[in-house]
Formats: sequence, C-alpha cells, structure tokens
Amino acid sequence: MPGLVSVKTPPEAPALRITVPEESNGQIRPVSERSESGNGKTNSPAPAQRRPPSPSPSTSRAKPSPDRSSGKKKSPPEKAVMDETSLDNPDLGPFLLKLARDTIASGEGPSKALDYALRAAKSFERCAVDGEPSLDLAMSLHVVAAIYCSLGKFEEAIPVLERAIKVPEVTRGADHALAAFSGYMQLGDTHSMLGQLDRSIECYKVGLKIQMEALGETDPRVAETCRYLAEAHVQAMQFDDAENLCKTTLEIHRVHSPPASLEEAADRRLMALICEAKGDYEAALEHLVLASMAMIANGQENEVAAIDVSIGNIYLSLSRFDEAVFSYQKALTVFKSSKGDNHPLVASVFVRLADLYYKTGKLRESRSYCENALRIYGKPVPGTTAEEIASGMTEISAIYELFNEPEEALKLLQKAMKLVEDKPGQQSTIAGIEARMGVMFYMIGRYEDARSSFESAVVKLRASGERKSAFFGVVLNQMGLACVQLFRIDEAAELFEEARQILEQECGPCHQDTLGVYSNLAATYDAMGRVEDAIEILEYILKLREEKLGTANPDFDDEKKRLADLLKEAGRSRNKKAKSLENLIDPNSRRTKKETTKKWSPFGFRS
Repeated sequence: MPGLVSVKTPPEAPALRITVPEESNGQIRPVSERSESGNGKTNSPAPAQRRPPSPSPSTSRAKPSPDRSSGKKKSPPEKAVMDETSLDNPDLGPFLLKLARDTIASGEGPSKALDYALRAAKSFERCAVDGEPSLDLAMSLHVVAAIYCSLGKFEEAIPVLERAIKVPEVTRGADHALAAFSGYMQLGDTHSMLGQLDRSIECYKVGLKIQMEALGETDPRVAETCRYLAEAHVQAMQFDDAENLCKTTLEIHRVHSPPASLEEAADRRLMALICEAKGDYEAALEHLVLASMAMIANGQENEVAAIDVSIGNIYLSLSRFDEAVFSYQKALTVFKSSKGDNHPLVASVFVRLADLYYKTGKLRESRSYCENALRIYGKPVPGTTAEEIASGMTEISAIYELFNEPEEALKLLQKAMKLVEDKPGQQSTIAGIEARMGVMFYMIGRYEDARSSFESAVVKLRASGERKSAFFGVVLNQMGLACVQLFRIDEAAELFEEARQILEQECGPCHQDTLGVYSNLAATYDAMGRVEDAIEILEYILKLREEKLGTANPDFDDEKKRLADLLKEAGRSRNKKAKSLENLIDPNSRRTKKETTKKWSPFGFRS
C-alpha cells in the first residue's frame, strides 16, 4: 500500500527467493503458491515449485582462476571453463540448467549458479531451430532473472524477463501460454520490488489475460491470480479495481471450493480491507464475520485472532468502543497464549488499544499501552521482521503526535526509516514515513527539513505509480504549505495546482481535502498579485458551500470575509499590496505547535 495511510495494510513484500523451474516433461506449468501471513502480500503464482536455497554455504571447492598455475587439483571437467563452440551441443543446455539448479540447492552461491544459467540460456539460443520458439530458453531466462533478484540486481533482471516473455507464442498452445504467463508474473514481481507499482500491475493484467485464455475464466488458478492482482491494486490504492477482482475471486471459489473454505476466508479478509478503505464499514464487518466463521470451522485459532483485531478496527471506526475493546482483548489473549508476551502481534494489539483509549479520553491508559508496545519493539523476539517493527513505530508516532509530542513522534519515525530504508520493495512505505516526518518537521517549525522530506516522498510516489492517488495530492498540498513558509511562492502555487487536479479527480470538489487546497491556492494567487484568479476560486468555494455543503461551517464566514476584502481591494486598485501570507493561508490548513489539537484527515495530514 503506498505508504502509511488509513488502510491498515503496510506493503511488506517478502524477500524474493531464487525460483528454479523444475523439469516436468519439458513444460512450464503454473503452480499456485500462497502465503497467508496476514500482514503482507502473497507470493506470485509461480511457474513451478520453488526450492529455497540452503541456509548456509557449502564447503565446495572454488573454481580456480584461469591465469593461475599451481599443483592443486583441478576442478571436475563439468566445472571447467568451456569453449564457446561447445555451446552448440544440444545436450549441453539441459545439463547446465541442471547444474544451476543443483548449485542453488547445495548453497554454493548464486554467482556460480548464475554463470551456469547464463551459459544454459546461450546454449538453448544457439541450438534453437530457426523460427521455432524454445520453451527451454524461456525457462533458463526465468532462472537467470530469479538469480539476479536474489542478488538484489533487480534492474538487471528486467531486460532478461522482457526478453523471456517474447520467446513463447501464445497461439501455439497451453505450454507457450503458461510460459508467457509465468514470465509476465515474474516481471510484475520484479517491478514491484523496484517500487514501480504501475508497471507491475500492467504486467499482472497481461498475465491474467493470458491465463484466462488458456485455462478459462473460472479456473481456480485464475482466482489465485485475480486475488494477487487485487492485492497489487490495494497497494496502489486503486480500490474500485481491487473490489471488482475480489468479487470475481469470491465467485470462482463459490463454485469450486466447499462452503467456509480457507480460500473464501482469505478473499473475504481482502474484501473487508477494501471496504474499510472505501469507508463502507458495515460491509467490511460482514465480510470479517464470515471470514472468522470459516477460520473457526477450520481450526485456525491465530487467524481468528487476527480477524478479531480487524473487527476491532471496524468497531473503532464506528465509535462502538466497548465492542472494539472486547475484540482486541480476545485477540490479545490468543496471541499471548500462542506466541508469547513479547511477540510483535501482541505489540500490534497494544497499539490498537492505545489508539482506542486516546479516543475515549483515557490518556494514561493510552500512554501505558504505547510504552508496552515500544518495549516489545525495542527487544524483538527472533523472527521479527524490520517491516513489522517499522510499521508499529509509525503507528505509535501518530499517537504521540496526538499527545502533542511531535519531537518524540519524529524520533520514532526516524527509527522506522532506518529499519526499512535499505529494504527492496519498500519505496511506498518509505514515502509514507517521509511524508509523516515532513508533517512533524512542519509542526516544530523546521520548514526546510519539512520541504525536503515532502520532496523525497513525492519523488518516490511518482516513481511507484501513485501520482494519481488522493494520498499523493495531500502530500503535494503539505509540501506547498512548507514552500509558503519558505516564501517560495511560485513553487507553492505549482504544487497546489497539481494537488487540486488530483483531489478533484479522486475525492470530488466537495471533499474537505479538496476545499482546503482551493483555499490555499486562492491565498497563494493573492500573494502573487493574481487577484482575479484568487477571487474566482473563493467565489467557487462559497458557491459549493451554499449550494451543497451548507453555510453552518465556520470556514464559510472566514472565506466570505476574505472574498469581500479581495473584491474591495480589486475595486480600489488592481496593483494591490500583497498581504502577509500568515493571514491569507487557510487557517485550517496551517499547523503550528499551538494547533496540534486539530484532527487530521483520514490520510494523516491536514489539507
């Protein structure tokens, strides 16, 4: 998910493992591989079974350097440097590909396996019959790309996969179609690890289309791919697309799976997440209850507890606090008994309870739960991921901000940033943390630091394909406010204009975030001397409030007075003296140290 927004699903992409397609009658076949971790994206439907590398390197002999002569034993003939002409042997490609697989399995290191896989691909290419696409070549390229990813060389894997997807010809039958499907899904995963969500989603869409044509639209394997693509849309905050795909998945599982199946439960949890993000809390609650019943029927106690946490979140959003406490306490009891008192799942429930008690005015209890959660995150148990700790610290920082302690919140965000800044596939998460850091810097008056944080977040969000999301529009607006404080008026105007276009498209003109940007843009135009433009915007805001939103909002009187002043000054002289920006910027958009009691929008920022 981009970054850290109201959707409670931080994108914790699992580390890529080396994927080695197994030989099975020379065919590349899709195998659904799912990981119901509850807090991250499932693994992509893979072309074949995956075998993880050995946890420790073996003590096999290293290949001697060609320029070194010694009395040591030479490597076995199959490991010697081979002449290029030997690659014309049609038996060599399968042999080298088997060596690559065996090398990975033995833990000798991906570099040696990469050499074998590259030679195998070259051999398959040289031995291919003219005009006949080689599925063996596609398989070897998939292996090469997977090894590059395991080495962290995602950029080098991209052209290999782009070449691999051109090898199969879909019209030649199911084998070619499924080979193409595997290539597109692997390419989508690699783009995702680079934070390029828009390109990733496009690859998944092509893969899904090919799979549907090859297997039919109601095949259970199609449901797995639909769910995977839906998760990608959720990460990109494209909730309508995600909802449509999730409905398709539920329908397929209704036909092919027994009632209350684990597959249906997983689909309903995803659908609940989508409904919650869209503000349809009642529908989300219904899906979660059905998912919980399915998990209970299958004896999945920990999964039931995880769903109880989600149910508590919905009750909290509906201000049904007693029911939320009951759900959280149920989950807490299960996690403590099954995982231990110091498990990060226990800490995550503490964070939810801290948020709840703050909203009910029990500040002492809220702070106590925050401290207990931080104690667990400070000494994580083995197996705790950096992403889990970073996500928890980010949520706690939001509560400390509510306590009017922006410096403490900033410290937690900086710790969270250090945990994930070097992790692949975390660009959206990092952008969300940077955006929140920008808000904290703004609150304590460090406007240059705020602008730098917002700028870094904007660059990452543009690259990840989230440049059309409402969250991106809100970040642009916040960056514009920082520019105003630094008297970079022209830059602020450009940012407000872009934010206006995005929020009008994503939220509509009557949304509070959009109205805040309108007001900020009018103030900036006024400061630039563009009085007529400022008047036009303010008249539009007042018209919206009078015709659709009502005039009871206290902002209405303020905006009406600002418009009257502008009209008066425009009538008196067109070359007006610019007012102080402090008096022009929408007071509801400016957050200073004394204004921290005002609530933020659902995205975590004031518009």
